[in-house]
Amino acid sequence: MFTTRPEIRGTFGMVASTHYLATMAGWAMLEKGGNAFDAAVATGLALQVVQPYQNGPGGDLPIVLHNSATGKTEVICGQGVSPQAATIDRFRQLGLDLVPGTGLLAPCVPGAFGAWMLLLRDYGTLSLSDVIQPAIDYGRNGYAVVLMMHTVIDVVAELFRSAWPTSAATYLVDGEPPKVGTLHRNPVLADTYARLLREAEAQGGNREDVVEAARHVFYEGFIAEEIDRFCRQTEWLDSSGEAHGGLLTGDDMARWRATVEAPATYDYHGYTLCKPGPWSQGPVFLQQLALLKGFDLAAMDPMGPDFIHTQVECAKLALADREAWYGDPNVHDIPLQTLLSESYNDARRKLIATQASLELRPGSPDGREPHLAEFEIADPDNEAELPAGAGEPNAARGRTVEPTGETAAANHGPADGDTVHLDAADQLGNMVSCMPSGGWLQSSPVIPALGFCLGTRAQMFWLQEGYPTTLQPGIRPRTTLSPTLALRDGAPALAFGTPGGDAQDQWALTMFLRHIHHGMDLQAAIDAPIFHTDHLPSSFYPRTFQPAVVKAESRLPSATIDALRDRGHRMELVDDWALGRMTAIGREKTDSGWMLKGAAHPRFQEAYAVGR
Repeated sequence: MFTTRPEIRGTFGMVASTHYLATMAGWAMLEKGGNAFDAAVATGLALQVVQPYQNGPGGDLPIVLHNSATGKTEVICGQGVSPQAATIDRFRQLGLDLVPGTGLLAPCVPGAFGAWMLLLRDYGTLSLSDVIQPAIDYGRNGYAVVLMMHTVIDVVAELFRSAWPTSAATYLVDGEPPKVGTLHRNPVLADTYARLLREAEAQGGNREDVVEAARHVFYEGFIAEEIDRFCRQTEWLDSSGEAHGGLLTGDDMARWRATVEAPATYDYHGYTLCKPGPWSQGPVFLQQLALLKGFDLAAMDPMGPDFIHTQVECAKLALADREAWYGDPNVHDIPLQTLLSESYNDARRKLIATQASLELRPGSPDGREPHLAEFEIADPDNEAELPAGAGEPNAARGRTVEPTGETAAANHGPADGDTVHLDAADQLGNMVSCMPSGGWLQSSPVIPALGFCLGTRAQMFWLQEGYPTTLQPGIRPRTTLSPTLALRDGAPALAFGTPGGDAQDQWALTMFLRHIHHGMDLQAAIDAPIFHTDHLPSSFYPRTFQPAVVKAESRLPSATIDALRDRGHRMELVDDWALGRMTAIGREKTDSGWMLKGAAHPRFQEAYAVGR
């Protein structure tokens, strides 16, 4: 099969990410003698600078890793919790029935930095100075503006000029979006990280002490103080159409810590797939495999209607269960063991017919009756305008209120925001997959003293009582972020993932299935035409559900598209290279030893894998 790039191979190390400059920051750590975890942290911090339209220091982060020293596969949860002041009553007093998709009402505690520091302290080998310096250099010296960055800023430029002047000062040049190919700088963010480094090093101690001191500076020092002040003393226009201040406080930040937990797992065709738990949508990937296990996918054409229909119908069932049952397992009883069990999925599989389902059909694990929060059922044939205001894209209608989140690129291409992804592996057998997101430049106004904005992950809570996703103070929202790590015979074999909001565990699954069932190498599996269904209540403001809609790249064979329409799928074709943002790293045993391999998507010309 033709590929846009070769699958790269080597034995020393491998780094892949959604931006080439960040990939090179991580690669520099391997060349310096660091391990895969050092490379991941440097890559992740650099991504906050060079892809600010897709993630930032105010965002969140799940990590799945395999530590060769211990033989353990673990998850680091960098998903911050909701503020103590974030109650349903508080939003009702403001006249709101949804958490706004932008502004200061929607931030949770920024979890990404804490997760990076935990990874560096407990698994890495290099100093904080080593891994943070590329991010400081990119912010201070500049990085080239790519098309997606220009286009995203162009969409929100008027909002910046009229309502968010601190964002205009950071991301507009003479009042206009920065031009493609020009150098853009964020010296304030560079100074923030440089000050953080100075203060952490001034505490003295060993490598681990300095890293822990940096975490303290972020969550209890000057950064937390500035965030607290900004939320208390300023009000900004948000997607409700009104100006509001924030709920997040310094005390919320000081209370929070990133945590380590066991992954959710599922065994499939010789692989053990490892995902974050049901505070993410990660188990959706696993349940799709449990459903697909009953089909002979290897006998299906990977570009044909049987393959796509089967995967889409399984995705509908798994995503319906996500909607009914997923939430923070620290406060909710999530029936995950049953949701992934053979007997449960054997019964669910019988619901799959030759025609596309038009219903949202959550199951009844352990005899529990499913209940769904309210959502809008959107008519895909209705071209009516969406409600006014700045919010997340209406994925169901394929239109945008104001693009501010990771589902956007799944539906609209480079005009909208998204998430980032990175993978890293080293010659020691360490492997890691990370999915940073949130804190997009288009989600919230820039904090002028810090050079970055806060996230909006609380929009994923519902303001209705009695559901696993109901807003409560101090709990994790159910996020869409979902990195993947696969083991084979107990050894790390694959690390992969893709931005894309609700589509993440559909796009990533398609790549994985084509790789293991149809013999495509990683690059070929990434390059192949992709698809996903929007047959689900969107995780993002303003929450819509569009029955039977499938979005597909128009490179799919026309006969396949026609056959899917005949089966009742509402096919919406997008540009040839509009869907999927996959990066992947593999590790396989050969006669001469372990071989590493890597690949990255060509869409929008930003992502690269490097290795030797």
